[in-house]
Formats: sequence, C-alpha cells, structure tokens
Amino acid sequence: MKTLYLECNAGASGDMILGSLTDLLKDPFEFKQMIECAGIPGITAEVTVDDQSSVAGIRVHIMVDGIEEGSKEESGHHDHHALKDVISIIGGLNVSDMVKSDAAQIYRIIAEAESNVHGKPVNEVHFHEVGALDAIADIVGVCMLIEKLAPEQIIASPLRTGFGTVSCAHGILPVPAPATAYILQGMPVYAGDEEGEFTTPTGAAIIKHFAEAYGQMPLMKFDDVGYGLGRKSFKTANMVRAYLGDVDEALPTVKEISCNIDDMTPEDIGGIIDLLMSAGALDAMITSAMMKKSRPGYILTCICREEDADELATVMLAHTSSIGLRMHTCERYEMGSSFITYRTDFGDVRIKVSEGYGLRKWKPEHEDMVKAAISSGVTVDEVRKSIHFDPDEEIGDD
Repeated sequence: MKTLYLECNAGASGDMILGSLTDLLKDPFEFKQMIECAGIPGITAEVTVDDQSSVAGIRVHIMVDGIEEGSKEESGHHDHHALKDVISIIGGLNVSDMVKSDAAQIYRIIAEAESNVHGKPVNEVHFHEVGALDAIADIVGVCMLIEKLAPEQIIASPLRTGFGTVSCAHGILPVPAPATAYILQGMPVYAGDEEGEFTTPTGAAIIKHFAEAYGQMPLMKFDDVGYGLGRKSFKTANMVRAYLGDVDEALPTVKEISCNIDDMTPEDIGGIIDLLMSAGALDAMITSAMMKKSRPGYILTCICREEDADELATVMLAHTSSIGLRMHTCERYEMGSSFITYRTDFGDVRIKVSEGYGLRKWKPEHEDMVKAAISSGVTVDEVRKSIHFDPDEEIGDD
C-alpha cells in the first residue's frame, strides 16, 4: 500500500509539512508554479534548498504582494478573515474539488478550536495569523501536494508540542496554545525536553485531517524522503521528515495475557486451560517456573483476539489466585485454515488444511481419529496410516 509517513519529532507547522512534501516531488521547484496557478490573490512563492542542523531540506517562502510570511515587513499586517471568507476564497481557487474539500475541512477544524477557546459560535470566529493569505497558501499547498503524491494511507508520528509560552495576536499564551491543545485532543502528543512552540494550530489541523493512524514508522520500503525545514532554531533539528513508499498489509494483532502463580495446586490450576479455551482464547498454556523465594510455580499465558481480552482477563482473575495480570500486543503471522472431511476405512476424519505465505500444511484432527479408532476397535495409529490425503487433489493447486 502506497504510504506517506510524517515524522514529526520537532512537532508540525504548515510550512514544515509543506516543505517536506515539496521535497518529495521529482522537481521540488515545480511547486512554485503549482501554488501560483492556484489563484490565491497576491500570492507568489519561492522554493529554496537550505539546511537545519547541517541537514539539507526545503523551505517554501510564501509572499503576499511581495512580502514574505514572518518577515519584519509582514509583522502586524495580517488580514482577519471569518471562516465564510476563507471558505469563499478556497471555493474560488483553480484547484480540484478534492483539494477544495480538504482545505475547507482543515479550516473547519481550526475554526471549531477557535470557537471553543473564545466561547463564540463558529460563524463569528475571526482568524488572525492562520487566516492570512499566506497561511491559506500553506494549507492549500499541502492539499495539492497530497493529491499529487496520491498516497493510499497517511501515518504520522506522535507530535512534540514543546512547553513554555508563545506570543501571538491574543497575547502571551501557554504552549501548546489553547487552540492547538483543542485540536490535539485524541492525538498522541508529548511535551519533549525543550522549551518553545513546536506544533502550531495549522500543523496540528493538517495532521488531524490527513493522518489515519499514529505511531512509529511501520515496516515499509520507502522510495523517497523529504525534509521540510522550520524557521525557528532549537537544539532539536526543526524539521518534518516525510517518507513515501510501500507498506505491506499489517499483520493481525493478538493480546498475550500472563500471570505468575505459586500458591495453587496442580489440580486447581489445570482446569483453567479448558475455561479459557471455551471463553474464546486462541491458545492457553501453563509453564513451570521458579518464582520468588525460590518457590516452584507456574506462568499462565493466554493468547486471544484484542476484542476478547477483557473477558479472558476476567476469567483468569476469577479462577486463579493471581491479583494482577500482564498484557501486551503481539503481531501474529497467521495461515488461513479450513476443514475437509476425509472418508477412511474406519469412518470420517476431518482434515485441517492451512495455507499462507506460499505454504500449505495439513493435519488430521486427533479427536476424530480417536473416535474412529474406538468405534472400529483399532488403534489411532492404524487410523492415521489409512489416511492418504493429497491437498492438491482435494482442493486444487492455485
């Protein structure tokens, strides 16, 4: 699956995400024509190669009537736009309907945050820095690049927020700024160990809109990596790194629940296996171990689907002396299985056929062989030897 992974170790801002995606283009300088042809009033752009912490990357300089975002000439001259004004500007651009929709939804995320922070209805919210034309260019530019790169899924790392205070149009505010904090609800974040604003409302809203999942980089074979450089200087390299490549379909995951037991008799603990299997466990086992105080004991382990974990944990606590359980998530290679009924001289025996990863395995069900052996007055080994099963003949070879 074609995947875009956004590594946000220094947080995220609109210009950093924009630069990282621009760097993924075969010709990064193509972005200048892309954004200038979008039709945002007064917007021009320059794409430059710069460095951050001695790492080369892309900076996209957005100018409104020749004045660059963040420059001294631009400071204090932001236009204030209501959400309807921004949506109107986006709706009139020379971009696809998908880009218009994505950009408008990102602004609605920001508007909802501003509405919550200021206690005003969304239609009364006026954007300051984020409503300026250069900020519109950042958001629309990101949406255009996402469309052009066409990933099938987007995954982001947890976001560094920073800490301390930040100066903005509303005064000096804590980091993360209130609007940023509202947007970040439900997203994995951490402060980090360096003071400053690492994630902006625009960066947070872009990630929230596009990211389908969060976490460390998945197992992927990437073809390209882009670096988008921020304007602030931190000890941490201030950049977003974007990887574009292929990710195999994720392995299914299971929960592994375990506990140590040193105060139950073998008779008492033995029955827990059947209880767990009947409650939906995929597997359950008891391992002998030497416990604290040199006591011989057992490790009880249950493997189950994630949705069954709570129920099976309850079974383990109810039917053992344990007062605590360990639980962690495991990826699991699974072969798909099905059953075929095989007619032997001693009766029918089900054959379990498992396939996957270019392999095919088969095995007769032991309980069926025991039943056939008892009913026919022969040994289980005789029943087993009577089975001449060829899965290729029975189910075909794809």
